[in-house]
Amino acid sequence: MSLDALKFDDQGLVAVIAQDAETGELRMMAYANEEAIRRTLESGWAHFYSRSRKQLWKKGETSGNTLAVRSVWVDCDGDTLIYTVDPTGPSCHTGADTCFFRRLDSDGNWVDADGQVAGPTLLRLERTLQTRKASNAGQSYTKALLDAGPTKIDAKLREEAAELGQALIDESDERVAAEAGDLTYHMLVGLVLREISLRDVLTELSRRFGRSGHDERNSR
Repeated sequence: MSLDALKFDDQGLVAVIAQDAETGELRMMAYANEEAIRRTLESGWAHFYSRSRKQLWKKGETSGNTLAVRSVWVDCDGDTLIYTVDPTGPSCHTGADTCFFRRLDSDGNWVDADGQVAGPTLLRLERTLQTRKASNAGQSYTKALLDAGPTKIDAKLREEAAELGQALIDESDERVAAEAGDLTYHMLVGLVLREISLRDVLTELSRRFGRSGHDERNSR
C-alpha cells in the first residue's frame, strides 16, 4: 500500500502522534499532509503541517528541539500515524518535555499536574525520584538512600535481588511481582544517584535486539 491509501481529512491531513521510541512517552500531537509525511520518510526528521500558518514545518527547525524519526506506524483505519522518535530537548513549545502535562478532573476541569506528566509507570517513577533527590524532605526514604550514597544502595540492591531470587523459587506470583517491584525501585534510585537516565538503559536494551545473548556477554 502507498500513501494514497491513508485516509486524509477534508483538509488533506492526518493526525500524528510523536512517541519516544525508547520510553513510550507521548511527546506531542500534530497534523501532517502527504508532503510532510514524505519529507519525514525521506529525511528521518519529523515534519508536520501547521493548520494555523498553513505551511509545512520541521520540528525543531528554529528551536533545535528536533525529533529524529525511527519509524512511522499507521493505525487500523489509516487516519492516524505514530512517529517513533528520539527527541532532542523538550517537545512542547512551553518548554515541557511533553505537551501532555495537564489532566481533566472528574468535573472536566483542567488541572495542573504539579510537574507530573502523562507517561509510562517507570518514567513517572524516575521523575518522582529525581524530585526527591532535589528535595530536603527528611522523611523521604528515597532521599535518605540518595544521601547515604552508592554503598548503601548497593547493599539494598543485593538484598532485594536475593529476596526476588528466593521468591522465584517458592513464593506466590504476587510475592514475585512485589519483590521485582522493590528491586526495580532500588535500581532506579541507583541510576538517579549516578545521573544515568532510564532512557539510557532502555537504549542499551534496544541495541541488543537481534543479537545473541551469548555473543553479548562474550563481547564485554
